[in-house]
Amino acid sequence: MPKLPLDQWVESVVDWLGTNLSLLFQVLSSAIGGTVYAFSALLHLLPAWLIIVLLAALAYRLGRWPLALFAAVGLLLIWNLGYWDATMESTALVLTSSLVSIVLGVPLGIWCAANRTVRNVLTPLLDFMQTMPAFVYLIPAVTFFGLGVVPGVIASVIFAIPPTIRLTHLGIKQVPGDLIEAADSFGSTPGQKLMQVQLPLALPSMMAGINQTIMLSLSMVVISSMIGAQGIGADVYRAVTQLNTGQGFEAGLAVVILAILLDRLSQKAVGGGGGKRRGRTGSLRRASWIAAGLVVLLVAAGVFQWAQNRAGTENEVARSVHSEIIGIDPGSGLMKAASQAMKDYELDGWKLVEGSGTAMTAALNKAYTNKQPIIITGWTPHWMFIKYDLKYLDDPKGSFGGSEEIHTIVRKGLKTEQPAAYQFLDRFSWKPSDMEEVMNSISDGMQPAAAADKWVKEHPDLVAPWIEGITPVSGQRIKLAFVAWDSEIASTNVVRSVLETKLGYKADMLQVEIGPMWAGIAGGDADAMVAAWLPTTSKDYYDKYKSQVDDLGANLSGTKLGLVVPAYMDVNSIEDLK
Repeated sequence: MPKLPLDQWVESVVDWLGTNLSLLFQVLSSAIGGTVYAFSALLHLLPAWLIIVLLAALAYRLGRWPLALFAAVGLLLIWNLGYWDATMESTALVLTSSLVSIVLGVPLGIWCAANRTVRNVLTPLLDFMQTMPAFVYLIPAVTFFGLGVVPGVIASVIFAIPPTIRLTHLGIKQVPGDLIEAADSFGSTPGQKLMQVQLPLALPSMMAGINQTIMLSLSMVVISSMIGAQGIGADVYRAVTQLNTGQGFEAGLAVVILAILLDRLSQKAVGGGGGKRRGRTGSLRRASWIAAGLVVLLVAAGVFQWAQNRAGTENEVARSVHSEIIGIDPGSGLMKAASQAMKDYELDGWKLVEGSGTAMTAALNKAYTNKQPIIITGWTPHWMFIKYDLKYLDDPKGSFGGSEEIHTIVRKGLKTEQPAAYQFLDRFSWKPSDMEEVMNSISDGMQPAAAADKWVKEHPDLVAPWIEGITPVSGQRIKLAFVAWDSEIASTNVVRSVLETKLGYKADMLQVEIGPMWAGIAGGDADAMVAAWLPTTSKDYYDKYKSQVDDLGANLSGTKLGLVVPAYMDVNSIEDLK
């Protein structure tokens, strides 16, 4: 039975939307980015101690001493651990996501309550939004909005908005029918009935939905960090990739404190909705005035921060790329080298955006298609140098080091337990052009396994020396660990193809982050990898685990790391960024 080309249909729809609605996406990106920027500016303009005092006072007003004490101690702990700025970044993202969800969700919930057709259409959409894995939302979000906090907000809104819609609809439908009849008998207009009867009585249910939306938005901060959204989620993600248990616990504790504080404050606000209808109506009016004041305050803070940043940015290149260098996984040595380069060249005010290799290439594709400036962390071999006209920025200070090699690393004991696989892995070696051929096939839409099988079939002269004289086995299993970088996807799939088609093995592919990949080989949970970039990228992990693994040497030489820009950009050296 032929496979439905569903993936191709989705890609076509995404491409069409990106081409024909680009102006709309730019407007949305500016609006959402500006809101996040305003929240962040406000939270960073106020000193930490003042925010702690204000939130403790608010907690006391809503929940008395227990909540106030928790707020003060918890926020002081975050400040003491050094996660204050990151927590404020995450708070700005959560507040923006929640605000957008409320602005869109409450009217949609009201519409659902008033119109059965709308409810029948929205219900399966909400089911889809809540059950689809949140990671899936990141892909089109990056395509439409680029890398950074905006796609993080969009993905958070899609994931978090359903409770607001559902519980607004539920609250309105649960308003007693006799009160609706009484309002009708007094000649109330639909607007009066909604604002003075239905919404005040539905307020507790609506606030419960908003509380859930806030919590779901907060749950997205770690996932959003994979596409460049900075904040406490990025610290958690960095700790995971680097297997840094202590840092992970500290950053996770900051998330827990923020989550409990937001949850308790919003719940206490809900508790205020239990009074009479007149009190609830007054609460709605007060909330409107508070919201208006907050908007004015946010605009003022955003303008002030923008003016300060604008005055401090004198380099034209920095202005054109918003002083951002688009990076990859935070645990990679390439990111460490990029951070060192920023110090060596005194790039004060610049920001290295952490994310992933896939998110970086998506951002590059978007910028290159629109002929926009962009600076990324790059390496060769990589298919992007075939698809795009790119250039490395000169590195006169040598921050990125010289040429690198990719080594094959296997677990202790593999030589005696699986000698055939060990012999092949010890011989495996190819050139950057070979790897780029496989990578290019994958970038053109071919599945990695199919692209690797095709390459192996078309290059018997290169494969033959790898397996010469090795006796095939009969279905023995071997585990290959790899990190989801384009180069490693290509090389690991080629190794898998040879092991399965030429040597009779059954290879299990284990996609992990770089830290767990090394730990897996050292602990014997995986048998081999062909992804150790040395001496720079994987240096920290190699130094940590070299006594627990076997290094079979280089399987590819002539690689390069550095900062990369499109050829149409008028910049040639890292020194030009200062």
